[in-house]
Amino acid sequence: MSYTIVGFGKIGQALAHAFVRKNINVTVASRRPPEALAPQARAIGPTVVAKSLQDALEADTIILAMPFGEHREVAKALPSWKGKTIIDATNAFGVLPEELGGLLSSAFVAKAFTGAKLVKGFNHLVAAILATDPVVEGGHRVVFLSSDDEDAISPVADLAKQLGFAPVKLGKLDEGARWCTHAAALGVSSSSRICSRSSSNQSITARFAREGWFRNVGIRPGTVDVREKERFR
Repeated sequence: MSYTIVGFGKIGQALAHAFVRKNINVTVASRRPPEALAPQARAIGPTVVAKSLQDALEADTIILAMPFGEHREVAKALPSWKGKTIIDATNAFGVLPEELGGLLSSAFVAKAFTGAKLVKGFNHLVAAILATDPVVEGGHRVVFLSSDDEDAISPVADLAKQLGFAPVKLGKLDEGARWCTHAAALGVSSSSRICSRSSSNQSITARFAREGWFRNVGIRPGTVDVREKERFR
């Protein structure tokens, strides 16, 4: 399985750190030329390689870590996304509901990537937390995942485990993605207090997450930096 992170700002670099920590190869790309990304890629670790966007999109799994509005330009880079898995780590902060045509942001993104399987995930953690070791107090920091395609969500959950996280499946996009988006907007940034040690804990966390019971899982709403370009570029 091959992986690409599109977007090499704070979130993209934080994800790259997670791959390096587990010695997993990953390609990074953005609107900038690969030569501009290469110094920082090398600084993060030897398993991170900067490539052009076109070359990077040859990967099996592509993580979107750019500002939400840029996903359409990325989608135009290939005539068909069949056989690809897209992990949508974007957040549609500041986007009016009418601009999404009544869709959830991830459903809107999915429409752009014709033929791809889309999984929403990794979007509720701020970069500073995402970049740190997810093993916390004997448990593993949780990442929430949702998708309309069970065949897609399972390998993404496996990747999350490889990276040291505890994946929690929240169901289909109209269930889980809605909660993930709200969580990110509310500043649910750490999930360091939602560390899973067993599958039963994960199922409990999933139930709480779906119902938005922040206090019951120790999540405290905080502030969030909505300056997307600074966060993702």
